[in-house]
Amino acid sequence: MVYGTMGGEGQPQTQAAIFTRYAQFGTPLQQAVTAPRWLLGRTWGSESQSLKVESNMNAGVVAKLEKAGHPVERVAPFSDMMGHAGAIVRHANGMLEGASDPRSDGCVAAF
Repeated sequence: MVYGTMGGEGQPQTQAAIFTRYAQFGTPLQQAVTAPRWLLGRTWGSESQSLKVESNMNAGVVAKLEKAGHPVERVAPFSDMMGHAGAIVRHANGMLEGASDPRSDGCVAAF
């Protein structure tokens, strides 16, 4: 698997989420990239240290985060604030599978 994302301080958070969703929990690759994201810390041009979550994140999870005392800030789903990720997996049979982030204008292409 090769993958990466733009996103400043969110890069390691997004990369960990995508890899964990795919490799540990068996989430299909495109779904792992598309799923709601979070960002703890600053964004470009903002000094906010809040926990930003896309508003389509599971409401129960968000409620538990707030109950635990995290200052949660909801942002629009598929916000480019969360970076632009992409991934390619080479399966054992040689097949390549790719995923492109709906938060950007990229795509997966094969030759």
